[in-house]
Amino acid sequence: MDINFQFRPEKAVEAAAVLCKLHGKPIKYLGLLKMLYIADRVALDRMEQPITGDHYVSMNYGPVLSSVYDLIKGNPVDEALPLWTKYICRRDLHHVALLADPGNLELCEEEEEILQQVYEEFGKLDPFHVAEWTHGLPEWKDPHGSAIPILVVDVLKNLGKSDEEIEEIRQEVARELYLDRDRDLHAEYCH
Repeated sequence: MDINFQFRPEKAVEAAAVLCKLHGKPIKYLGLLKMLYIADRVALDRMEQPITGDHYVSMNYGPVLSSVYDLIKGNPVDEALPLWTKYICRRDLHHVALLADPGNLELCEEEEEILQQVYEEFGKLDPFHVAEWTHGLPEWKDPHGSAIPILVVDVLKNLGKSDEEIEEIRQEVARELYLDRDRDLHAEYCH
């Protein structure tokens, strides 16, 4: 059974904005997608939770955050598209640009550090080289032109997490989802 984190559009926008600001000019969205995946993977290793909470898929050019990719293409993802397009726009066929700074209220210091480290390592490289590098990640499978889901459990195993650690993460995520749902219900009831 996989672990399903909740996609956090605000954090995804802020994380993408950090990378765009570090780049200082329109960025190839392929590179942005690769760096966001790598940053989520590093966060899973260090913090036992991803930055974005997105779902991952294997595509021809490596692992991809599926909701962020949809947002880049202008496809709606729940209520996230207006938020995304307020801060990030598609400049041309291959680039996205930052329209405005969303700030960093949702990102913790460690997440910002991870994004900066990932940018330092991969941000100036040709995105196709980064995509090739991600083909070496054990969770990536060649989809032969389609998209294959990447399970968070597989990423955690590939990062060296034990079955016990993975079960603890699964229980923590279930607790968080329950508390979020409980808060939402309470907020609805009180209004």
